[in-house]
Amino acid sequence: MQTRFLGPDKLLVPAIGLGCMGMSEFYGTGDEAESIKVIHRALDRGCVFLDTADMYGPFTNERLVGRAVAGHRDEVVLATKFGNQRREDGSWVRVNGEPEYVRSACDDSLRRLGVDHIDLYYQHRVDTSVPIEETVGAMSELREAGKIRHLGLSEAAPSTIRRAHATCPITALQTEYSLWSRDPEDEILPTVRELGIGFVAYSPLGRGFLTGRFRSPEDLPEGDFRHNHPRFQGENFQRNLNVVSKVHEIANRKGCTAGQLALAWVLTQGDDIVPIPGTKHLFYLEENLAAEKLTLREDELTEIEELAPKGFTAGDRYADMSTVNR
Repeated sequence: MQTRFLGPDKLLVPAIGLGCMGMSEFYGTGDEAESIKVIHRALDRGCVFLDTADMYGPFTNERLVGRAVAGHRDEVVLATKFGNQRREDGSWVRVNGEPEYVRSACDDSLRRLGVDHIDLYYQHRVDTSVPIEETVGAMSELREAGKIRHLGLSEAAPSTIRRAHATCPITALQTEYSLWSRDPEDEILPTVRELGIGFVAYSPLGRGFLTGRFRSPEDLPEGDFRHNHPRFQGENFQRNLNVVSKVHEIANRKGCTAGQLALAWVLTQGDDIVPIPGTKHLFYLEENLAAEKLTLREDELTEIEELAPKGFTAGDRYADMSTVNR
């Protein structure tokens, strides 16, 4: 696969990574054996940038990824996150950025993953009750101890990013970014580019909406959290579908899938951006990885912009936006 660098410390990653969250939670039921096959196939294809978090499952996704990378550690760029504190039974505790918790969460993740270091360790959500300098200071200590190699933030505001980066260099910011989530273009992307921080785009397929798989809310699997997602509900769903259907027409003319077009669009937005589409199926993995070979002409980009302009999406990114640092 093509590669890109993240951050001032030049973390080398493939142009497209693999989000592993849905293998364990949120997007219906998963199949661990199939998920491990997906991860192994990703590694075979050079998609070695794997993204997980302690709260996915909770905890079960890190264990799954750990089993999948056993014997392949040197091949993998392994990213995980802390900060969305949950209990084993899945209940919610809090967003936690206390230094003591950062250290214990890292040790727990290392144990579940079965590795001696984490390549990219993110603060999953910003704990506004703790100065970011204290949280990042604890992360810096973990790096000095050899437990992590690179520091990351997720869903952090520009002012938070600046303060964090002044405390210890930040390699990557992870935030939702896609054709239907372009908020980062206002302040986030200019900030990270000014500071030389890489950008990791999660949900680059709009949580699957941009692929065209879902024509109504009833198409979502049972137990899928998207049933409660504002953009997948009622009038919002139909308004979003009306626009996305037009984008699908461009994909049809180009001879690619709508998902590949959406991923290619993200890749075109800058070589400092790395999308991490998630999947638990081999077919969709192959489809996603093929998007890196897709080239969008200027006239196609213009047409996409006209049909799906920034801000077209109906509904918030989450039912509860309170944990998104703004």
